[in-house]
This record gives sequence, C-alpha cells and structure tokens, in this order.
Amino acid sequence: MRKLTEVDEAKALMTEALEWSVMKWLKEKKRVRKTADHANDALDQLSKETKLLWQSELRSAYAALAQNASRDDPPDDVIPNTVKQVKRADDEAFRARMDAESTFDEAERQLSTSMAREGCRKAIYSWELHEKAIRMAERLIPSQQG
Repeated sequence: MRKLTEVDEAKALMTEALEWSVMKWLKEKKRVRKTADHANDALDQLSKETKLLWQSELRSAYAALAQNASRDDPPDDVIPNTVKQVKRADDEAFRARMDAESTFDEAERQLSTSMAREGCRKAIYSWELHEKAIRMAERLIPSQQG
C-alpha cells in the first residue's frame, strides 16, 4: 500500500494532540477535524481506486455484499470468502471511524481534554484498520496475486 501523506500528517497531529491542554484543544479543534477529514477522504479514495482494479466478478460480489448489508449474506457460492473478509475489514474500520467521530463530538460538548485524547487514539486506530482493509483489498488485484 502506498503511503498517504494525509494519513501520516493526521497520525502525527493526533499523537501530538495527546499532550495538549484545554486551551490548545479549543484553539486547534478545527484543524484537528479538518486534518482527520483529509485523512479519511484519502483512505476512502485509495480504497475505491483499489477495488476498481479488481476483476469485475469480485467488484460485483462486493457490491452485492454492500447492498445486502442489512439482510442475510448471499450464499457462499456467490460471494468469495476473500471478498467477505475485505467487506468485514471495511465495516470494522468504518465503525471505528464513527466511534472516533462521536468521541470527538462528545469531547467538544463537554470540553473534555481526556475525551478528546481518547478520540485521537480512536482516530489513529480507525486509520490503521482502514489501511489494513486496503492492504487486504490490494491482494485481490490480479497482478498482486501469486
């Protein structure tokens, strides 16, 4: 997986932010959110680009899983296990991202630096999960398969 500058910058900022005071948080919260949004956008774009390199059968299978998210999974003979694994990894990364965002929202409401720090840890974790999911997806690119 290629390195994404946006993600590296966001991880560095979040790591730095773990030490900030309340005043520093109040001053920098917009920059933190904007940087996190850029990292999320970059990961989303790379994930999309990666899946576009899949064979059409895999893209269709993933789309079927995404469409049936609220229903039962399609039969195993329709969806390859590898695609299911990527979908589960994507879903886990998305849940972690939403958890981080809600933690930041709550930290802002309560003006809680400890909660904001927890949001930073959760954001970094969500990016790591998203990167892991992208690496899994990259293994399904025909030229990447052994």
